[in-house]
Amino acid sequence: MSSVAQVSSYSRPFVRALAVAQLAAIGGFLAVLLLYLGRMATAGVGPAEMLTGAYDPKDIAVFGVLHPVVAVLYLAGAVLGLPLAIVAAAVAAREREALPRATRTLLLGGAVGGLLVLVARFTPPLLDMHRWWMD
Repeated sequence: MSSVAQVSSYSRPFVRALAVAQLAAIGGFLAVLLLYLGRMATAGVGPAEMLTGAYDPKDIAVFGVLHPVVAVLYLAGAVLGLPLAIVAAAVAAREREALPRATRTLLLGGAVGGLLVLVARFTPPLLDMHRWWMD
Protein backbone atom coordinates (compact mmCIF):
# COMPACT_ATOMS: atom_id res chain seq x y z
CA MET A 1 0.00 0.00 0.00
CA SER A 2 1.16 3.43 -0.85
CA SER A 3 1.01 6.29 1.58
CA VAL A 4 0.78 8.82 -1.23
CA ALA A 5 -2.51 10.68 -1.23
CA GLN A 6 -4.68 10.22 -4.25
CA VAL A 7 -5.35 13.52 -5.95
CA SER A 8 -8.53 13.56 -7.94
CA SER A 9 -8.77 15.78 -10.95
CA TYR A 10 -11.38 18.50 -10.97
CA SER A 11 -14.94 17.85 -12.03
CA ARG A 12 -15.68 19.74 -15.23
CA PRO A 13 -19.45 19.92 -14.63
CA PHE A 14 -18.86 21.31 -11.13
CA VAL A 15 -16.42 23.96 -12.36
CA ARG A 16 -18.78 24.87 -15.19
CA ALA A 17 -21.73 25.16 -12.80
CA LEU A 18 -19.65 27.26 -10.41
CA ALA A 19 -18.63 29.68 -13.17
CA VAL A 20 -22.21 29.94 -14.45
CA ALA A 21 -23.52 30.58 -10.93
CA GLN A 22 -20.97 33.35 -10.39
CA LEU A 23 -21.76 35.02 -13.70
CA ALA A 24 -25.52 34.70 -13.15
CA ALA A 25 -25.27 36.34 -9.73
CA ILE A 26 -23.19 39.20 -11.12
CA GLY A 27 -25.55 39.48 -14.11
CA GLY A 28 -28.60 39.75 -11.85
CA PHE A 29 -27.01 42.63 -9.96
CA LEU A 30 -25.96 44.40 -13.17
CA ALA A 31 -29.47 44.00 -14.62
CA VAL A 32 -31.00 45.65 -11.56
CA LEU A 33 -28.38 48.41 -11.64
CA LEU A 34 -29.04 49.14 -15.32
CA LEU A 35 -32.80 49.14 -14.77
CA TYR A 36 -32.44 51.53 -11.83
CA LEU A 37 -30.19 53.93 -13.73
CA GLY A 38 -32.28 53.67 -16.90
CA ARG A 39 -35.53 54.29 -15.06
CA MET A 40 -34.00 57.31 -13.31
CA ALA A 41 -32.69 58.71 -16.58
CA THR A 42 -35.92 58.23 -18.56
CA ALA A 43 -38.10 59.66 -15.79
CA GLY A 44 -35.71 62.52 -15.08
CA VAL A 45 -35.80 61.94 -11.34
CA GLY A 46 -33.22 61.39 -8.62
CA PRO A 47 -32.70 58.54 -6.17
CA ALA A 48 -35.06 60.06 -3.56
CA GLU A 49 -37.96 60.19 -6.02
CA MET A 50 -37.32 56.59 -7.08
CA LEU A 51 -38.22 55.47 -3.55
CA THR A 52 -41.67 57.09 -3.59
CA GLY A 53 -43.29 54.07 -5.23
CA ALA A 54 -44.21 55.91 -8.42
CA TYR A 55 -41.41 54.19 -10.34
CA ASP A 56 -41.93 50.54 -9.51
CA PRO A 57 -39.55 48.15 -11.31
CA LYS A 58 -42.41 45.79 -12.10
CA ASP A 59 -44.06 48.54 -14.19
CA ILE A 60 -41.43 48.36 -16.92
CA ALA A 61 -43.46 46.75 -19.71
CA VAL A 62 -40.78 44.73 -21.50
CA PHE A 63 -39.17 43.69 -18.27
CA GLY A 64 -42.33 42.56 -16.49
CA VAL A 65 -42.02 38.98 -17.71
CA LEU A 66 -38.37 38.68 -16.66
CA HIS A 67 -38.81 40.34 -13.26
CA PRO A 68 -39.10 37.09 -11.25
CA VAL A 69 -35.97 35.63 -12.86
CA VAL A 70 -33.86 38.72 -12.24
CA ALA A 71 -35.27 39.03 -8.72
CA VAL A 72 -34.16 35.49 -7.87
CA LEU A 73 -30.70 36.06 -9.38
CA TYR A 74 -30.35 39.38 -7.54
CA LEU A 75 -31.27 37.88 -4.17
CA ALA A 76 -29.27 34.69 -4.73
CA GLY A 77 -26.24 36.82 -5.57
CA ALA A 78 -26.64 38.73 -2.32
CA VAL A 79 -26.77 35.52 -0.29
CA LEU A 80 -24.39 33.30 -2.26
CA GLY A 81 -21.86 35.87 -3.50
CA LEU A 82 -19.33 35.29 -0.72
CA PRO A 83 -19.61 31.46 -0.59
CA LEU A 84 -19.31 31.25 -4.39
CA ALA A 85 -16.20 33.44 -4.30
CA ILE A 86 -14.60 31.31 -1.57
CA VAL A 87 -15.32 28.05 -3.37
CA ALA A 88 -14.09 29.43 -6.70
CA ALA A 89 -10.83 30.65 -5.18
CA ALA A 90 -10.34 27.31 -3.41
CA VAL A 91 -10.96 25.31 -6.59
CA ALA A 92 -8.67 27.57 -8.61
CA ALA A 93 -5.90 27.24 -6.02
CA ARG A 94 -6.29 23.50 -5.46
CA GLU A 95 -6.55 22.61 -9.13
CA ARG A 96 -4.01 25.18 -10.30
CA GLU A 97 -2.14 22.71 -12.52
CA ALA A 98 -5.16 20.76 -13.79
CA LEU A 99 -7.39 23.69 -14.75
CA PRO A 100 -6.85 25.40 -18.09
CA ARG A 101 -5.66 28.96 -17.72
CA ALA A 102 -8.86 30.40 -19.19
CA THR A 103 -11.01 28.47 -16.72
CA ARG A 104 -8.84 29.48 -13.77
CA THR A 105 -9.01 33.12 -14.90
CA LEU A 106 -12.80 32.90 -15.26
CA LEU A 107 -13.19 31.46 -11.76
CA LEU A 108 -10.92 34.05 -10.16
CA GLY A 109 -12.46 36.88 -12.17
CA GLY A 110 -15.92 35.73 -11.10
CA ALA A 111 -14.77 35.58 -7.48
CA VAL A 112 -13.35 39.11 -7.60
CA GLY A 113 -16.43 40.38 -9.46
CA GLY A 114 -18.75 38.73 -6.96
CA LEU A 115 -16.91 40.29 -4.04
CA LEU A 116 -16.91 43.72 -5.69
CA VAL A 117 -20.66 43.45 -6.30
CA LEU A 118 -21.19 42.38 -2.70
CA VAL A 119 -19.27 45.40 -1.41
CA ALA A 120 -21.04 47.72 -3.88
CA ARG A 121 -24.43 46.60 -2.54
CA PHE A 122 -23.64 48.31 0.76
CA THR A 123 -22.71 51.73 -0.61
CA PRO A 124 -25.33 54.43 0.12
CA PRO A 125 -26.47 55.02 -3.50
CA LEU A 126 -26.91 51.30 -4.09
CA LEU A 127 -28.77 50.85 -0.83
CA ASP A 128 -31.37 53.16 -2.37
CA MET A 129 -31.36 50.93 -5.45
CA HIS A 130 -31.87 47.88 -3.22
CA ARG A 131 -34.83 49.54 -1.47
CA TRP A 132 -36.31 50.47 -4.87
CA TRP A 133 -35.93 46.92 -6.16
CA MET A 134 -37.25 45.19 -3.03
CA ASP A 135 -40.29 47.47 -2.71
